[in-house]
Amino acid sequence: SPRQGPGPAAERPDPSRLRPHVVLAQENTQIRDLQQENRELWVSLEEHQDALELIMSKYRKQMLQLLEGRKREEAEPVLKVHQANSGEIESQIDRICEMGEVMRKAVQVDDEQFFKVQEKLAQLELENKELRELLSISKESFEVGREDLPD
Repeated sequence: SPRQGPGPAAERPDPSRLRPHVVLAQENTQIRDLQQENRELWVSLEEHQDALELIMSKYRKQMLQLLEGRKREEAEPVLKVHQANSGEIESQIDRICEMGEVMRKAVQVDDEQFFKVQEKLAQLELENKELRELLSISKESFEVGREDLPD
């Protein structure tokens, strides 16, 4: 018969369905390759760091030996410069201390002046109060005197 039911054509896989599986397989392969490359790069990085640390430790040892082995004559210019710097710093500190002392004396003088002014002010206020009292007494006596006068 010309029309057969579901036959060999229906059993064949659809190409559009195959594609995602193929793509996934390719992506999985790429991911595995990248992971492998990452692992190799990490190992390489660690080896480089170890080598660098070794080089730096050797460099430090050599520098220490060099500094320890230096002769007295070679170290003397450095010491002289250090002493000159120390002297300069000490003289600056002395100048700062002198300035501080001058400022402290100025503050003392200001304080003394302030206290003198305060003292004078207190004296004047006391005199003022006494004069007011005298004035009020004399006013009262004047008033009393007027009252005694005949009209």
